[in-house]
Amino acid sequence: MTAAMAERELCRLEEIPDGGAKGFDPAPGRFTGVFAVRRGRKVWVYLNACPHLGVSLDIAPDRFLDARREHIQCSTHGALFRIEDGFCLKGPCAGERLTAIAARVDGDAVLVGPIPE
Repeated sequence: MTAAMAERELCRLEEIPDGGAKGFDPAPGRFTGVFAVRRGRKVWVYLNACPHLGVSLDIAPDRFLDARREHIQCSTHGALFRIEDGFCLKGPCAGERLTAIAARVDGDAVLVGPIPE
């Protein structure tokens, strides 16, 4: 199976606010959802699970970023992660990373690769 065959559409680009983030519920049979962060036409997608305890990162729907919208923030521990690579800069999981999901923008669609269990 090629990488393109394994891709699926997550959403339309305009569904993710520019400079913001959007969460997506788990697929049927899965426990953990994903979320996407958008900067213009660039999108990063991660599992919605803090590497510290596996808890969801958002305190309320689609609230994944800190007040300045510069970092992803865990609502439980306050850990801060870089948007570009999910690296934890501060918090109990400093030095660890969020689980990234391969993502790309194709026209107006956000496509993602396989999502790990």
